[in-house]
Amino acid sequence: MKKFVTLLFVVMVCMCAKAQVYMGGSLSLWHNDDADATSFTLAPEVGYELNQQWSIGASLMFNHTKSHEKIRSFGFAPYARYTFFENKPLRLFVDGCLGISSTKQGHADSEAGFELGFKPGIALKLTDHFSLVTRYGFLGYRDDYMQGQEGYGFSFSSEDLSIGFHYTF
Repeated sequence: MKKFVTLLFVVMVCMCAKAQVYMGGSLSLWHNDDADATSFTLAPEVGYELNQQWSIGASLMFNHTKSHEKIRSFGFAPYARYTFFENKPLRLFVDGCLGISSTKQGHADSEAGFELGFKPGIALKLTDHFSLVTRYGFLGYRDDYMQGQEGYGFSFSSEDLSIGFHYTF
């Protein structure tokens, strides 16, 4: 048993030595004068680059909207990322994601939602460790995900635009 645990430890150390762990996320603050509503979103993200083309990761989202009623949403979205084009600082990728969320509006009960689909994106490597990352669009199925649309199809709306950063260790 000790040999197995030691071997497992050595394998994990070797994997971590070549690990490309990244952390980042996005942040937004928006005020709509017409609706007298203010929205705040925080979405930290962590991932692991398996090789040049594949990465896995997850994003944890929190959204708080204050208008005539408070709306709070929490979401968790793990993904697998495939990079299909890389030219020095520029990477084009698509994330295959499965997200789950919970939204509570005012004093009503919480509503659960989910999404299953693909999100295309672009990463611009600014330094060896720092990248600007943007995702725009969604192709797939959503059911009450983060107060979003229901049904299936593709969407290229402002709700599907995310601009953030990654710091690679």
